[in-house]
Amino acid sequence: MKTNSRRRRFRTAATGMLGMLMPLAMSSTAQTPPPLPPMPANIETTSVPSTQPAAYRTGLVPQVQAPAAGFNVAQIEAIAEQLTYGNRVPGMAMAIVQGGRVISARGYGVTDISNPQPVDSHTVFRLASLSKAFAGTMAGLLVNDGTLRWDSKVTDYVPGFRLDTPEATERLTVADVLSHRVGLPYNAYDRDIEANAEYYTLTQKLASTSLKCLPGDCYAYQNVAFSLIGDVVYAASGSFYEQAVERRIFKPLGMDDASLGLAGIQASSRWARPHVRSRNGWVSLTPKPTYYRVAPAAGVNASASDMAQWLLAHTGHRPDVLPAPLLATLHASLVNTPGEMRSGWRRERLQSAGYALGWRNFDYANHQVVFHAGAVQGYRGLVALLPERDLGIAIMWNGESTLPSGLMPTILDAAIGLPSRKWLDVDTDFGSDNLMAEDRPGNATGKGASANRANASPH
Repeated sequence: MKTNSRRRRFRTAATGMLGMLMPLAMSSTAQTPPPLPPMPANIETTSVPSTQPAAYRTGLVPQVQAPAAGFNVAQIEAIAEQLTYGNRVPGMAMAIVQGGRVISARGYGVTDISNPQPVDSHTVFRLASLSKAFAGTMAGLLVNDGTLRWDSKVTDYVPGFRLDTPEATERLTVADVLSHRVGLPYNAYDRDIEANAEYYTLTQKLASTSLKCLPGDCYAYQNVAFSLIGDVVYAASGSFYEQAVERRIFKPLGMDDASLGLAGIQASSRWARPHVRSRNGWVSLTPKPTYYRVAPAAGVNASASDMAQWLLAHTGHRPDVLPAPLLATLHASLVNTPGEMRSGWRRERLQSAGYALGWRNFDYANHQVVFHAGAVQGYRGLVALLPERDLGIAIMWNGESTLPSGLMPTILDAAIGLPSRKWLDVDTDFGSDNLMAEDRPGNATGKGASANRANASPH
């Protein structure tokens, strides 16, 4: 880190039966949530360049409504349970919070087909790219401390870092990294991650990779480059990234099962093994270490119990850890991502899509949804926040199936009051969070040709 960095002072194919388990009208079990905490009077609201997030943004939803009358948690849980029947997925965990309360945090199915143990609320799953929201939040806490700025230059904290040109190198900011606006081709060097390459070896390759645009000017999803934020966190805080996340996020939020890395999940008292399909059904595997090497992009492990606390914090109910103005900044789009609107339920429900700071931001049938998906070999996961209903949902499963993806729009539709659809009968994918998505550019060209996307990775 440069000595003059100035320590800134402020700031699937499902059965029709499953698709019909959510009727149009269900009895309401939710209560009207309490109002969000008032915004501090001294919040800075001056405008900033559109390429960078504001120091603070007010406007978490001022008027919060209860979920629609058709929102019934028991029936949602019944669908989740049904998804583990008949060899659909081995196991699942789901957390739902609303109005500052945990209204569901349960496990379904088994941790391992070959040694079946029931999944419960403390069974740990690998989160893959759901980890990116933790990285954005960790950076945001340092911004809140005044030890970092969103427009801080990466080279102020990682002086040896280089991109293809001096101009691009000098221009790259913390916010650019966290919003995938580095300028590199999509998923640069993910194939190398799959081949067990070390993270620091790959960051050096970025210097010889032709750019699509200057940093800040275009979007392309990253795992290697995104993980530069771990180096920035270390330089700004003096703590290794994993230690910082443990100290600033896991412990204060009570995420007692959460960890980072392969050793972390294997040390868990109960964890879900990853599963892939074979001719004879599901086969459990040992998790690969590959994407754990890029911890900010894909390193977190957590249970349903953990994710409930994470959702409470990101719906504004832990201002002692994550203040509301910081949440508003983390969730606000910085770049459009129209490719996220092309398949499955996204094609039918999304009016617009963007990327924020480790989160996606969707216009879901004219309702804001803050979202992310994650997938790595044998694990899948989805997280969504519906601010106007003070609702948060996390769904994780331990099998390579897209089938449970339809549960998320089923829940969102019920909360909003939209007519129910058989989303579990709709073949869907993970958008550009899935490296095999049809809307993703397939290959890098020019220098750095091995920056092609991989066939399986966190998304």
